[in-house]
Amino acid sequence: MNIIILAAGKGERLRPLTDERPKCLVPLLGLSLLERQATIINELGLPEPVVVTGYRGEMIQELGFEVRRNERFATTNMVESLFAAEDVMKRGGDTVVLYGDIVYQKDVLQKLLASEGQISLAIDREWERYWRVRMEDPLADAETLKLDDQDRVLELGKKPQSIDEIQGQYIGMIKFSTQCINDIVDFYHGLDRAAVFDGKDFDNMYMTSFLQALINNGFTAQGVEIENGWLEIDSTEDLAAYESLAATGDLAKFYNV
Repeated sequence: MNIIILAAGKGERLRPLTDERPKCLVPLLGLSLLERQATIINELGLPEPVVVTGYRGEMIQELGFEVRRNERFATTNMVESLFAAEDVMKRGGDTVVLYGDIVYQKDVLQKLLASEGQISLAIDREWERYWRVRMEDPLADAETLKLDDQDRVLELGKKPQSIDEIQGQYIGMIKFSTQCINDIVDFYHGLDRAAVFDGKDFDNMYMTSFLQALINNGFTAQGVEIENGWLEIDSTEDLAAYESLAATGDLAKFYNV
């Protein structure tokens, strides 16, 4: 198995905490996001992750992680970061891809690992109650996610008009099976570099746009259902909300530190 953590971004919404460090090294209740991920990975006896770096990437490398660098991190998006680690994806075995700005409980990663789909995506069915802790209007930052009757993902990543278009939230945890990883790599290299993907050019396409393109072209994406057990740390407001919940003992309703 290969584990890739995407951690190249600058994290503008977490400034000033990211003025001198990458987003994944921002602390959450005393431990950095990367340290929390690495601890879970180690406790499950999984291979050491490869971290894709960009902004202040030398700080991650100095911690001893194997790294790949997205040299164009300032002008590209997550898909470019993923394929900066293409050699890791092609080592053989399943490839788990994790966003660098999330944390999760052990059972969430275990559920993803147990999935046998071509592509497996962790989906939070109880997303709305968690989103309401972070913002007044959950639709302001949520994305569509539609599943068929076998929990296969049909659509994700679009701007929703109503809660009814959201059967869960994709949380930034993916598993590509070893059986299709080479086909996924070939698909990526066959994409039209001049095309527009959900309003973005090729270099800046969202990961959800890439996943949707895979689905539209016959790849199967299995939804792995969870009920909270994770956090996204996207802004200083997120951190303040989590610290407040932790102080009252309520954070455990969403994520067990």
